[in-house]
Amino acid sequence: MLSSRLAALLSRRDIHYGWVMVAVTFLTALVSAGAVGAPGVFIVPLQQEFGWSAAEISSALSIRFILFGLMAPFAAALMNRYGLRNIALAGQLIIATSLIASIGMTQVWQLIALWGVAVGIGTGLTALVLGATVAARWFSERRGLVVGILTASVATGQLVFLPILATLTESFGWRVALLLLCGALAVAAIAVLLLMRDRPSDLGLRAYGERGDLPPAAVPTPHGPITSAALGALRDASRKPVFWILFATFFICGASTNGLIQVHLIPLCADFGIPQVQAAGLLAAMGIFDFVGTILSGWLSDRYDNRWLLFWYYGLRGLSLLFLPFSDFTFYGLSLFALFYGLDWIATVPPTVRLTAQNFGAERANLVFGWVFCGHQLGAATAAFAAGLSRTVWMSYLPAFFAAGALCLIAASIALLIAKQHKPAAA
Repeated sequence: MLSSRLAALLSRRDIHYGWVMVAVTFLTALVSAGAVGAPGVFIVPLQQEFGWSAAEISSALSIRFILFGLMAPFAAALMNRYGLRNIALAGQLIIATSLIASIGMTQVWQLIALWGVAVGIGTGLTALVLGATVAARWFSERRGLVVGILTASVATGQLVFLPILATLTESFGWRVALLLLCGALAVAAIAVLLLMRDRPSDLGLRAYGERGDLPPAAVPTPHGPITSAALGALRDASRKPVFWILFATFFICGASTNGLIQVHLIPLCADFGIPQVQAAGLLAAMGIFDFVGTILSGWLSDRYDNRWLLFWYYGLRGLSLLFLPFSDFTFYGLSLFALFYGLDWIATVPPTVRLTAQNFGAERANLVFGWVFCGHQLGAATAAFAAGLSRTVWMSYLPAFFAAGALCLIAASIALLIAKQHKPAAA
């Protein structure tokens, strides 16, 4: 098998195969991020072609966000049962099939079924839980950095795909842009098939940084029901107040990022006379800043109190959202917003993952984080629909942006309610 030969080759050069896993997972998450963010580019073209309202389109995207989150804890259980590679491949197949089928859609219910339900399930199988699982299984050291790198793939997905999709949509239509995304999914699926392995023991290795002379024995595959594993983790975690604090802050995180900016920033800019390609370029610029900010956040989360990191991340994000309506949507105003908002777009993920592992243990970290991430996507769905409704009812997105900014300031405050761990578990 290619992965075995590559692992042996890298070992002779003192390079751990875990970094190959990081690269493959990064590519998988990057393409999934493109599939999640693509509808933000297509809202205006769909309105023009089919006459659908912003609220109708947003309802489909809200369903996608809900399923994207609800799938996370079950995806973790499925990964534990059937392996990372099999579940990642299944997710990519579902996404690609749904996008190809959507080329011929003409009715809102088809949009809901394909971009809402099917893409929501497919992307949910390759959500942040995949990166959290890879970091927990393959790395005993540098976990915070690895989570930061893999989380940054979301920003990179925007950087790579959104400007290209916007340009293709403007020149050739949204269907051609979808075909490009499907091609990228195919490339990622091939990489997963050839290079992804479930655990270091599959290659006779220990996790990166784990001490010992002999490779560990293979971990037995759990045979309990998938729903029992996922719901059992929720039952146990929900007994601790820290779970609800993490759930609430991540709900606000989703409401102020994916559901708001990723979906509605391009149409908001269009309301102020900014062309779609230029607005997509703004998102790409934010992706550059977020790529740097999220990796830096992973590095910081290995060294500093993660509660205070969350306080600063949510606080600065809230202030940047409250500033946006007063930027006059000038080049300099939007550039300032892109800088401050972009640096901590998803910088909240590494501290949240580490706090989850510290409070619930590395073995159940992916299952519990799956439920915390579910809160993130419920927040995203709420904001996606509420912002679209705001635009339909009040002819403005701005009330939704003010509300999201205020919520971020609340999240900053409640993050400090998490009890400080004087001797945190290895995470």
